[in-house]
Amino acid sequence: MDYRILLVEDELNIQEAIKMNLELEGYEVITASDGMEALKRFREGRYNLIILDIMLPEMDGLTVCEQIRLEDDETPILFLTAKDTPADIILGLEKGADDYVTKPFNLQEYLLRVKVLLKHSTKGTAAEKELQIVSFGNNTVNFATYEAQGKNGTINLTKKEAKLLKLLFERANEVVSREQILQFVWGYDVFPTTRTIDNFILNFRKNFEENPKEPQFFLSVRGVGYKFVHPVEKPQLTN
Repeated sequence: MDYRILLVEDELNIQEAIKMNLELEGYEVITASDGMEALKRFREGRYNLIILDIMLPEMDGLTVCEQIRLEDDETPILFLTAKDTPADIILGLEKGADDYVTKPFNLQEYLLRVKVLLKHSTKGTAAEKELQIVSFGNNTVNFATYEAQGKNGTINLTKKEAKLLKLLFERANEVVSREQILQFVWGYDVFPTTRTIDNFILNFRKNFEENPKEPQFFLSVRGVGYKFVHPVEKPQLTN
């Protein structure tokens, strides 16, 4: 399996050294140099591990960790930082990190910790394994690969699209309010306009409905929210 790592480090010489050693282990490494860029990279892609410094420009690593955990409680996070007091370590773990390594560090030990966290990242939860592939009509959505098959062929889903689809599928034939969608998909502190949700639904109709102007699956409930309609109680799930 090809492991993908997001490395967030603002000191470029350290970033390059860590990136090189990770790539020598065969990992794909995406880098970011500040907290805001880290969140942008995280939301644009899928990762098996996130390595975070704490002292970062724009937004510190602890806040980045908190934001990620609001949206994703599964991807392992490893703090790699010079903040080395017991209180610092406890705080980092309380914010949602899975491991904490202090600088300077032993390279062999560090790579071993990375290996362990990457191994854990591929196990998946029982719920994730249950809702792996969803079929409805002539469409399928694969949450493991973030790919879907719609009326016009293969669709590469973004993380937000996948999260919204999963929420609607899990609540099939129920109305999901805009507030619930904003909280589940975007997190507590990042609220887009409801027009953003409308655009997501319009894209789903364009990709999955035979006639987007007369949708069969993705319905709007005026003044309340949205509903995924399926002819059976729940969409067909396969492992």
